[in-house]
Amino acid sequence: MSDGFRFEGALTVVGGGRMGEAIVAGLLKSGVISAGSITIAEPNAERCEMLAASLGVTCVSGAEQALPTDVALIAVKPQIAAAVLTGLSAALAETLVVSIVAGFSCARLESLLPAGAAVVRVMPNTPAMVGEGMAVISGGSDATDEEVDLVRALFAQIGRAVVVEERYQNVATAISGSGPAYFALVVDSLARAGVGEGLSREVAQSLAIQTMRGTALLLEKTGQHPEALIEGVSSPGGTTIAALQRLEASGLRAAFADAVAANIRRAEELGS
Repeated sequence: MSDGFRFEGALTVVGGGRMGEAIVAGLLKSGVISAGSITIAEPNAERCEMLAASLGVTCVSGAEQALPTDVALIAVKPQIAAAVLTGLSAALAETLVVSIVAGFSCARLESLLPAGAAVVRVMPNTPAMVGEGMAVISGGSDATDEEVDLVRALFAQIGRAVVVEERYQNVATAISGSGPAYFALVVDSLARAGVGEGLSREVAQSLAIQTMRGTALLLEKTGQHPEALIEGVSSPGGTTIAALQRLEASGLRAAFADAVAANIRRAEELGS
């Protein structure tokens, strides 16, 4: 819900991939911005046509056709981000640049733009597609508190948003940005195990998804520490204890710690 917040400016989204589409769709659904105020720049003609038809926004093949603007959301892959920003640098001089490019620090983004450019770095995640995203936000050296808060308010319309010091961005990316893939892997693993024991895929996956959803809500609404919830489900000598012992023996906690560390290292490589 918009909670009274309304964005009256022009928004250009550079990159019409899934994340850019999800953000635009979420903002439109929240009612904080009109379709007429949004332009998506997407070079793939077929996808550009689809986005225009499904979202009701203007879609152009090149971002220069939609600049200058009030806010430019850079939603391209890290491998091409530097080239895209360099090419658009002059046109972004008076624009609030919001980047969701993984691994790109505010300092690197600023180095590709005119001096004094206002930059805000954001790491959203794919649950934004259903209005349950988690966005982590950090302002660059020339972004004002008001500009950072504007970005926070925008992303809060498609889930939740939190402002952190930039030094924590890659850690946050490793947890919330990539987290949906980890959780989907857990759901798939549980469903496959259920199928292996005789359940249908439909039933097994439904059980795993609803249990994950319910557990997340339980932790959120009660404020319980995860360990307390684990203890509440685990009877001495019972089935849950037997399962948890196998998971611990298999190194589950260490595997997640290693995965987060590997994610952070890769983000640093992409941003260098």
